[in-house]
Amino acid sequence: MDILRADSKDVDHTIQGVASVRIQSQLEAIGIVVSRYGLVVVLLLIGVLKFTPGEAAAIEPLVEHSPLMSWMYNLLGVQGVANIIGVIEIATAALMALRPLSPKASFVGSLAAVVTFLLTVSFLFSTPGAVQLKYAFPVLGDAGQFLIKDLVLLGASFWTAAEAHRAAQRSGAWLVFFAKTPIHLK
Repeated sequence: MDILRADSKDVDHTIQGVASVRIQSQLEAIGIVVSRYGLVVVLLLIGVLKFTPGEAAAIEPLVEHSPLMSWMYNLLGVQGVANIIGVIEIATAALMALRPLSPKASFVGSLAAVVTFLLTVSFLFSTPGAVQLKYAFPVLGDAGQFLIKDLVLLGASFWTAAEAHRAAQRSGAWLVFFAKTPIHLK
């Protein structure tokens, strides 16, 4: 655009466009930081709580009905399973928090968060009463109301994984394999 020949509304439109892009970039940057460190805080808090008998008992109905995790009780008992989950959640949070120092570690932590929240979202389908059919419509029971937030946490985990992956690619080529290898779903 030739600024000398442009009329004032063209200049105004250009200035607004630049401001809009700047605002969008700032909002996205804030969203990523809040999502990442919000996940870190959530994972740390729920991870630490897993070491308490009350929390170990509270997650038992969820885990014992999971076809993916119920076998753990036979090996470790109620508190042992909760302790293992707590260690995983704390380690996941620590890895994610390392983003300023190591995008690669943060990427691994975000992938661990994806797995964590995929497992907890799966409890919606395996826990009796989590989802109930009322009036021909699925309604969340008490367990479902507790678990549904994990769907948003799952989405935030994917988002932070993508951002950390992008940053890790800029800092080194170790993830190029993942970026260039096609994944074929059948």
